[in-house]
Amino acid sequence: MDPAARLQQELPPFPRWLGITVTSAAPDRVVAELTVREDLCTAGEIIHGGAIMAFADTIGALGTVMNLREGQGTTTLESKTNFFSPGPVGTRLTAEATPLHRGRRTQVWETRLTNQDGRLVAKVTQTQMVL
Repeated sequence: MDPAARLQQELPPFPRWLGITVTSAAPDRVVAELTVREDLCTAGEIIHGGAIMAFADTIGALGTVMNLREGQGTTTLESKTNFFSPGPVGTRLTAEATPLHRGRRTQVWETRLTNQDGRLVAKVTQTQMVL
């Protein structure tokens, strides 16, 4: 099975509810999309920062999963988000996660979220612990 299809099939309930679609997956890059819905928004029909963070956290974790050995798991230790532009209802966001560090005990992933015009919406750097 294609790695992206496998990750999509194994998404936990919350990322599925968010509406995340994994489009590409490899050990050095994971890409996914999400369409901003009204129920993901804050005032002004703009995607809530927590929804952006959850989207990016999921994609960074999937990047870590792509690098785990049989029997290993992962959990987020730390996450930092910078917000640059809004994501109004109907916007199709793309998240691209790439590794900054892939160690035996931790991995650090940077996820860039852009809109359909390529404009940077947010950048998230997270540390994943290897379990």
